[in-house]
Amino acid sequence: MKRVVVGLSGGVDSSVAAYLLQEQGYEVIGLFMKNWHDDSVTISNECPWLEDSNDALLVAEKLGIPFQTVDLSEEYKEKIVDYMFNEYEQGRTPNPDVLCNREIKFDVFMKIALSLGADYVATGHYCRKGTIENEKGETYQLLAGKDGNKDQSYFLCQLSQEQLSKALFPIGELTKPEVREIAAKLDLITADKKDSQGLCFIGKVRLPDFLQQKLQPKEGIIIEVASEADVFNTIETEFPSQEAAFAYQSRKRDYSGQLSKVVGKHQGAHYFTKGQRKGLNVGGTKEALFVIETDVEKNIIYTGQGSNHPGLLKKALYIKNDEVHWVREDLALQAKQTMDVMARIRYRQELQEATLHQFEDGMYVVFKEPQSAITEGQFVAWHKEDEVLGSGVIS
Repeated sequence: MKRVVVGLSGGVDSSVAAYLLQEQGYEVIGLFMKNWHDDSVTISNECPWLEDSNDALLVAEKLGIPFQTVDLSEEYKEKIVDYMFNEYEQGRTPNPDVLCNREIKFDVFMKIALSLGADYVATGHYCRKGTIENEKGETYQLLAGKDGNKDQSYFLCQLSQEQLSKALFPIGELTKPEVREIAAKLDLITADKKDSQGLCFIGKVRLPDFLQQKLQPKEGIIIEVASEADVFNTIETEFPSQEAAFAYQSRKRDYSGQLSKVVGKHQGAHYFTKGQRKGLNVGGTKEALFVIETDVEKNIIYTGQGSNHPGLLKKALYIKNDEVHWVREDLALQAKQTMDVMARIRYRQELQEATLHQFEDGMYVVFKEPQSAITEGQFVAWHKEDEVLGSGVIS
């Protein structure tokens, strides 16, 4: 019997994952990760992790598996929360869920599991793992979950071959309704529990409220940039190289001195992100205002009217070499190589046609169609069919 440690989160997905592994003959241990107890940053009056750990315990009792809670709050604060604040301060928008999987669940948590003699770590993610056998041994694939509506492979796009070798995703072949049905048949307390929203493993938190407790408010102006501003008139320039052309397409546009007007005030540019519509509190425009750029140095938010404003659209993005990550290391590009892929720049976005261009210093992802709100600090993931090949931090 191989031993598997399941990250029991107190939700329905991990509950059913534990049950399925039991059915497959594994020796299953349930571990609940406690990732937050900093009372100086209030998250809400409720205490979600207490309720969740209690539900996880009840599921473990029902299934008859050993259970314990591990406190990872120190590592979580250092690797996720501090990183998040630092990124927001620099005007970037991090993705804590992707980081949490790479740094916490499949690193810190995995090490604890292996120290308990586990052969594998399992989670309730909607994704699948494939294995390719060849003369060099085994190569692992990260595949999309069967439930297209719930596929979570994007959140695991930073996993390595080593991490995948020890990972199991028991519910990847199921749809959410099937998972709930299994939980209901077993009479698990989590069967009808709503999916958790908010930060990975912190629970019910509204991000702006959370950020305001660490990043001080600072009043600044909101500028509306006209869609006919000169900066959007792309002059057909002859570029000395393909790399220079891509650098131009992915550049951060300079809106100073452009056709624009001040339309309001805000409490801190670092609270806002590209593509954001809510929270600007500016009325009187024909179409809704969207954030098209933030300048945290000057504390200015640039906005534009309508979801098709040219300030939201770009065809290319750049990833620094040290932030290019290949799940499939065997397919990694060398300088001057290209690869046609399907890519997405955020969770739940439809996959888009794109080409990867690897250069000496980094990689450009060039899309067939312009993309809306390409945001620094977020992850772009690239696929071939239903396999995630790699990902990178948008620079």
